[in-house]
Amino acid sequence: MLHQEIVAKGYLGPYQRVKMAIAPLRRGLPIDTPRERPLSPRQVARWTTTTPSRRGLHATEALRRLISHRPELDQAHDFVRQFAAMLDTRDAAPLPDWLDHLTASNLPALADLAKSLREDQAAVVQGITTPLNSGVNEGRITDLKLQKRITAGRAGVRRYADIRSRDAPRTLRGRPASRGPRVR
Repeated sequence: MLHQEIVAKGYLGPYQRVKMAIAPLRRGLPIDTPRERPLSPRQVARWTTTTPSRRGLHATEALRRLISHRPELDQAHDFVRQFAAMLDTRDAAPLPDWLDHLTASNLPALADLAKSLREDQAAVVQGITTPLNSGVNEGRITDLKLQKRITAGRAGVRRYADIRSRDAPRTLRGRPASRGPRVR
């Protein structure tokens, strides 16, 4: 009955999902509040590197909550936004001061990054100020390598391991190798 009512209002889901959702209510149990999935480091990195104007409302709010709990993440976020501003304006003038602030931060990973960037600072300046990049070529090379791995049967580590174990000589698996052709 409930399923028919909500289908009439536009619900496209199956009956079983509605049944499972109301089962705890019929038993008199309290409704669980939905839990958010834990954030992955990749998700946080994407939110941090995305321009705030291009971030969704959910991402902006989640990042704000995360930053409020982690002051070191707030500091790292500020450094990323400052570097992004240098890239957007193609102005490398603030780079030495930015590297000094990075080194002075209490974050060892960022201090190591500053040290690495100083070792090849001329290339970093060139990369910031030059409008040309090899992003398109790198993407095409990556696609080509993936296609090559797929056609060679090595696209995934698990699949590759299965192929190797299946095709390995029997002596490697602890049994004597057969002398003639395999008959199936």
